[in-house]
Amino acid sequence: MNSTTETAASPVQAQGGSAAHPHRIPIEVNFRPVVMPTRETTGIEIKRTAIAQEVPIQIDFVLFQDFGKGRRELLRDDQVVELEPHNKFEAVPGDDNS
Repeated sequence: MNSTTETAASPVQAQGGSAAHPHRIPIEVNFRPVVMPTRETTGIEIKRTAIAQEVPIQIDFVLFQDFGKGRRELLRDDQVVELEPHNKFEAVPGDDNS
């Protein structure tokens, strides 16, 4: 009888996380990939994380969540959002009237 031992990836690791970072959530900010460390976050934390990951935005930009088909909603700096993988956000200068 041949006994083999297989090490299965944990559900966290299978989703791209690790034991140290179990909730790494991939999102997009201005069409660039950003990895958030937690699922629950705020608008300001999305902007700070995006800036740290070299997305060319500024902290005073206005942040919107993009739901597709032309639908987007303002996300205030202090507003809490529950992230899902591949959520899309757009950060624009505050004086952008487009």
